[in-house]
Amino acid sequence: MDMRLELVPIPVTDVDRAKSFYAEQVGFEAEHDHQLGEEIRFVQLTPPGSACSIMIGSGVTGAPPGSADGMLLVVDDIDAARAELVGRGVGISEVQDMDWGARHASFEDPDGNRWELQQPAR
Repeated sequence: MDMRLELVPIPVTDVDRAKSFYAEQVGFEAEHDHQLGEEIRFVQLTPPGSACSIMIGSGVTGAPPGSADGMLLVVDDIDAARAELVGRGVGISEVQDMDWGARHASFEDPDGNRWELQQPAR
């Protein structure tokens, strides 16, 4: 039986601010933005090269804004990825070399949802 993870909700307070951050600063592709009635807005964004998307919006998750922690974005060249994010105005940590050989850097969205860049050990 196959099971594919395709959509992960990320809880935010301001949908437009979060959409701008993820699309314009982090470089995710904004694929859908739908308003469903008065209380539900659904925005789907996909990281470049990923088969899995994130969903932000209003009325789409009961999780408190800023509670997503440790979302992992795997990259081939963490130094280049970090430099690109810095150039787009994303506040991101310095790259850390982990004991097991991987390299990591972290950043947060405007609500404090925490993301990790990882370059796996080679």
